[in-house]
Amino acid sequence: MDENPANRAKDPVRALEAAHIRIEPGKPGRLIVRFPFSPARVAKIKTVEDRWWHSKEKYWTVPDLEGMAARLAELFSRETLEAGPESTDPAGRPATPGERAADSTILDKVRDAIRAKHLSPRTEDAYVGWIARFLDKHPAKPAEDLGQAEIAAFVTHVSSAGRISPSTQNQALNAILFLYRQVLGKDIGSVEGVVWAKRPKRLPVVLSREEVRRVISRMDGTSRLMATLLYGSGMRLLECCQLRVKDIDFDQNQIVIRAGKGDKDRYTTFPTSSRDPLQRHLVDVRRLHQEDLRKGLGSVSLPGSLALKYPNAPKEWGWQWVFPATSHYTDPSTGQKRRHHLHESVVQKAFRAARLQAGIAKPASCHTLRHSFATHLLEDGYDIRTVQELLGHSDVSTTMIYTHVLNRGGRGVLSPADRIGL
Repeated sequence: MDENPANRAKDPVRALEAAHIRIEPGKPGRLIVRFPFSPARVAKIKTVEDRWWHSKEKYWTVPDLEGMAARLAELFSRETLEAGPESTDPAGRPATPGERAADSTILDKVRDAIRAKHLSPRTEDAYVGWIARFLDKHPAKPAEDLGQAEIAAFVTHVSSAGRISPSTQNQALNAILFLYRQVLGKDIGSVEGVVWAKRPKRLPVVLSREEVRRVISRMDGTSRLMATLLYGSGMRLLECCQLRVKDIDFDQNQIVIRAGKGDKDRYTTFPTSSRDPLQRHLVDVRRLHQEDLRKGLGSVSLPGSLALKYPNAPKEWGWQWVFPATSHYTDPSTGQKRRHHLHESVVQKAFRAARLQAGIAKPASCHTLRHSFATHLLEDGYDIRTVQELLGHSDVSTTMIYTHVLNRGGRGVLSPADRIGL
């Protein structure tokens, strides 16, 4: 048997077996966690919020957040943890490629600026990841000395090397511009010379009313209720997962969407067919909440600094998630055990299984229910401005795309083959 450590390092399988738990940088804002399969390890990683299993690559990814390394170390306390090919920061967290070269102070300032503007945690992770990668491209230069030429070259390289979509390329540019304008206070003007990826024109996938019925009828429990709400109200999946009890107005038959995309509030319709199932569901949720309170738990996270202003609010019934997770997690910033909302992947997996059972070949997802909601309202003759408000679109031109997918059989044109009876 070869016990040479250098030889073991060349064999990724043997290195993994030796290390047991291996952590390495992934896409911007994500960490890759690899380990040999065991039910106990899988159960532990599933307690991490926003974790994802990548079946093709056979690894998990978790958010690259402050305190994540400590969380993983606590979860796998009896295992041996090993960082991936990149180095680690002073806190022991596996560093992304950019964080090895970039001044960590700048990245901390970026996070502070993003949080001051109340941008979403996912935006924070994405921006920090892109900025770290950009700074890593120029390890010998401070950020203040970089300009339009370096930015244009990086954004162009991102598209050509990673085969990413135009929207992701635009996100990379916005992240770097945020660094200069909001953190460094440097106006670099418009960035010229970027080679943009071609933006393809795509029509949204839309299910017919019968297809929607066939899919949802094959779902059950909480997933079915959530899918019905997605189709009946036009909510995005994450908006549905983040619903709180106080946001359901049974008397007015409406739902209040808080801090939706773009941090905007809006009202949308509440399907009356879901009234009784949702009320029965909330009875079970309240029973679960009361059981948590008896155990000294029952707390949820609140937006912004509301928990500081109203210390008792996290345990109040109105602030509880309509669709709570089945287990608790430990907040890394406070050390408090809380219950998070149900993860999106639960509904996504149930929807996909139901679609396959229904024999529908369209590449439909949970978001397709939102597309179908808008299209069917327009088919029923509702004003496009009304649909725009229900969907929360800033510009009516975004809503206009649904006029191109109305169920009119090829734009209402009668095929010549039908005219001659073929």
